Amino acid sequence: MKKEIRTGVIILAAGSSSRLGQPKQLLEFKGKTLLEIAVEAAQNSLADSCVIVLGANADLIVEKILHTKVDRVVNENWENGMASSMQKGLKYLMENSDPDQVILMLSDQPFVDSKILNLLIENKLNTNSEIIACSYNGTFGVPVLFTKKYFPELLSLTGNEGAKKLLMAHQDDLHNIDFPQGSIDIDTIEDYQRLKSSS
Repeated sequence: MKKEIRTGVIILAAGSSSRLGQPKQLLEFKGKTLLEIAVEAAQNSLADSCVIVLGANADLIVEKILHTKVDRVVNENWENGMASSMQKGLKYLMENSDPDQVILMLSDQPFVDSKILNLLIENKLNTNSEIIACSYNGTFGVPVLFTKKYFPELLSLTGNEGAKKLLMAHQDDLHNIDFPQGSIDIDTIEDYQRLKSSS
């Protein structure tokens, strides 16, 4: 009998939103915060487990999402860069749910939903690739799925190195799904104003 493949989701929400001037995780879009949108996407997907990685403004953000039943960890070293936050989430999932694969996602891509996450999972089942990424704006990136094969490399990244380094290095093992709206993320107040005016 084929073993069920376990999928974990890591929501990276540790940044300080320095360019925005306020926690982007708590910006509202269509009546929900960006972080709530990300959590709902993960919880409504085919994934088996999920963890939010917080850092800057952790107390403020936790206060706003206390009603959300999702595991969370705080990366005290969030200023060291994205790699440490990703690794904090991955180690948590490895210790608590032992996933066969993980999806990395951000808390500021408002159009990521459960359908996109499910597409990543389904494409992994239907291809021989060990990395499934989203493609937009002529490049590829998050949300992205990595199988256990790449956990050691994810754990060896440093500083601001993110998943993109692995995507570039292993394009022969990479399958893309088309997700044009993946290019929409929120870094500045102008980004946020554009998002609100588009809805």
